[in-house]
Amino acid sequence: MGEEVDGVDMRAEVGLLTRNILIHGEMQPTCYGTEACKFFDFDTFGGHLKVERGFRAVHVEGVELKHMGQQSMGHYPVHFHMNGDVDEKGGYNPPTYVRDLSIHHTFSRCVTVHGSNGLLVKDIVGYDALGHCFFTEDGPEERNTFDHCLGLMIKAGTLLPSDRDSKMCRDITNGAFPGYVAKPRQDCSATSTFWMANPNNNLINCAAAGSEETGFWFIFHHIPTGPSEGMYSPGRTEHTPMGQFINNRAHSNYRAGMILDNGVKTTEANAKDKRPFLSLVGARYGPHLDADPFKPRVPALIHHFVAYKNEDHGAWLRGGDVWLDDCQFADNGIGLTLASGGTFPDDDGSRQQVKNSLFVGESANRGMPTPMNTVWGPGGPDLTERTLPRGVNFPIRGMQIYDGPINVQNCTFRKYIALDGRHTSAFGFRLNNSWQSCPNNNVTDITFDDVPITSRVFFGEPGPWFNQMQMDGDKTTIFHDVDGSVSEYPGAFLVKEDNWLLRHPDCIDVPDWRAAICSGHYAQIYVQTRNPANQDLIMVKNEYPEQPLRLVGALGKRNHYQQFQPVVALTKGYTMHWDQPAPAEVTIWLINFNRGDWISVGICYPRGTAFTIISDIHNRLTKETRKTGVFMRTMDRDKMGHGHQSRGYYFWEEDTGLLFLKVRAHNEKEDYAFCSVKGCERVKIKAVIPKGSGPSDCMAEAYPRHTEMPIVDVPMPKKLPRIKLPQTSEHFLEIRLESYNTRFFHIKEDFSFIEVNGKKIYQSDDGVQLTAIEGHSGKVLDTKGFRNSLLMGIPAQIDNYITGLKEETIVLITSKGRLVTRGPWTKALERIGADPNVKLKDKMVFVGFKGSFKPDWVKMVVHDSQAKIHQVLPIPIVRKMSL
Repeated sequence: MGEEVDGVDMRAEVGLLTRNILIHGEMQPTCYGTEACKFFDFDTFGGHLKVERGFRAVHVEGVELKHMGQQSMGHYPVHFHMNGDVDEKGGYNPPTYVRDLSIHHTFSRCVTVHGSNGLLVKDIVGYDALGHCFFTEDGPEERNTFDHCLGLMIKAGTLLPSDRDSKMCRDITNGAFPGYVAKPRQDCSATSTFWMANPNNNLINCAAAGSEETGFWFIFHHIPTGPSEGMYSPGRTEHTPMGQFINNRAHSNYRAGMILDNGVKTTEANAKDKRPFLSLVGARYGPHLDADPFKPRVPALIHHFVAYKNEDHGAWLRGGDVWLDDCQFADNGIGLTLASGGTFPDDDGSRQQVKNSLFVGESANRGMPTPMNTVWGPGGPDLTERTLPRGVNFPIRGMQIYDGPINVQNCTFRKYIALDGRHTSAFGFRLNNSWQSCPNNNVTDITFDDVPITSRVFFGEPGPWFNQMQMDGDKTTIFHDVDGSVSEYPGAFLVKEDNWLLRHPDCIDVPDWRAAICSGHYAQIYVQTRNPANQDLIMVKNEYPEQPLRLVGALGKRNHYQQFQPVVALTKGYTMHWDQPAPAEVTIWLINFNRGDWISVGICYPRGTAFTIISDIHNRLTKETRKTGVFMRTMDRDKMGHGHQSRGYYFWEEDTGLLFLKVRAHNEKEDYAFCSVKGCERVKIKAVIPKGSGPSDCMAEAYPRHTEMPIVDVPMPKKLPRIKLPQTSEHFLEIRLESYNTRFFHIKEDFSFIEVNGKKIYQSDDGVQLTAIEGHSGKVLDTKGFRNSLLMGIPAQIDNYITGLKEETIVLITSKGRLVTRGPWTKALERIGADPNVKLKDKMVFVGFKGSFKPDWVKMVVHDSQAKIHQVLPIPIVRKMSL
């Protein structure tokens, strides 16, 4: 490719491999004499160039290095070993550099910087190398600059766990504890073109392409390893600000273009952790001034990063304050994921953001069929054959929302087009997610270009890649559409369609997205349980007791404690129930609560339980906890809200088994912090539970006794008028259908109406009423009623009426009075999408479609007394192309 494609610079890199000076290893015709021969059929014992401490000056320029490096430690094509400062800080003027080198067909890395700082590595081509190509080793390497370096075709090597592929990882057990069984994707499989063990290094104008795993990987050594042991205090690299990362590009890599995540195991194998030294482990990045977590944050800035044709991710970036600007992502499985750290962001108050950036789903760069392109199939706007990530039905996503908080601002999404059988979307969510979803995920000023309105967002559904959508994070996804540029409803929140902990009566369904557009004030609670910790939590909003949310916990059932992380609507009442005996210890953390925010909770326990309840504040940075109050029992439930910070009240309703508390935040919170300025406010419950108690599920006793009338606390925003929408023919048509009966004193009345973009059409006569809407423009064409006769049923003319409608017509139907539930007229409903097996009841509302296909939004609701649909329809109605 020699051009820009859909706004992304995809011009191929060209690297000259020959130089006037050649240094090369003398090779044997076959592999011999080493452990490496298990994995390679060629000689891997090449030459090496090593620079050690004490040199007067080193400047290497204009050299070709071929067949260099060895599959043994310390022997690399270019190796700066434990030199300390090699720039002006170390007394070198001019500073030390290597530049204009060609390093190719090498057997262990390209340029290794080990225990050395301030080195300039410029204009280097690394091609066809084993193991990490541009490599910083122990963790203390800082201020080194990699400028205009190119790395191509980087393959697995045997030296470190992170270098190894799956086979090497399983076969090489040196340094592991007896009985160790490797898990390659967790322990190894991280071969990278640029391997940065310390974030304080500069990467400018570099390119990484064709790595077996990753282009750029920032990894964190909690303590310095190897000969560098003791050079910095534990945890320093995790808080060190990032150097310059400007104008870099990564493409055609397997796992990702860029990863900022993970650490390495800094202890030897032992019975508790059998993995070998330097296996991959978890680590969290939170940059601060002087690498001091008590000083102000310093955001890691990633400017003009281009990532395309990466199999899995364009970039996966985890940690506090990682900010991207003017970046481009195209043709990746997932463009960008910003992941927080820790139980909730490890560096409380941090946020991640991407601004002024471009995301392209399937560009005009279709690739070409080769033996290496294992996934080849239809895609793009014209369904032409092309390279595809991971599988022909893999759900391609531009911005993947995981946990948060994140801010996505002034970004353009282009050519994300879902197909029948493949859920492509500009915004999507992490698949099979057990973790939390933050209501402070903000999205604003978004532009969609050649993205059907149905493909803007997808919340997921059971099926391939999504599994059963039964993990907690799958059920609790949410983000804030600040200006309505995604949903057309400014200020709205988008939530999972079936999460009734967050819904209210005026929420609007978006069937194509498996979402609902809602309004409200939202926060989170983290419910930690102990003794036992293997139960599921069934959480119920008092306004919708028939719609409980079952949570299995984020930590797995074998942990010594469990954590549930639901998003909640503030000022509402909830109850909690357990599928096992109630836990003896429950801690409720208030997350994203501002001062004065509250919810009411009722927790199920067996009769005869006794309680000790306190409140405290935990400062996670200093690890200090301060008790703030004691909850006293009251016999008056209304008294619960009258407490103050030093004293609260609980109400133990023993006949239902519910312990009631009002949990309230008492301290101010900064904008993006999860906890207050004083720390994390918590309520801790210790219960003495009678022995032999069974599962603590009080729902049958709690409801309808504690059922509340659903109330809309925050009015729904008004839909943006067409004049304020982008100049596109696509928009949402808001429709509301209701059929219900009510009683005024002794009079029973039936009401039915259809509302289209705020204009109501009432049904005056008993029977059914049909409203026809043109499927291309959304224009209301006609409304016609068909009277009901108990003897004759609804006339057969309804079938004739539907027959006379043009193709691609939306048909809205309401009923009034007592509906005739059987008869030939019901066959007409099947012609506009009704399920032939549906059993009609007295009340019916139906959104149907006359056409050659059945859209996702076709829906019928039947009920004995009230039927209601409130949703948006994409206009114009367009059929998804099939794979």
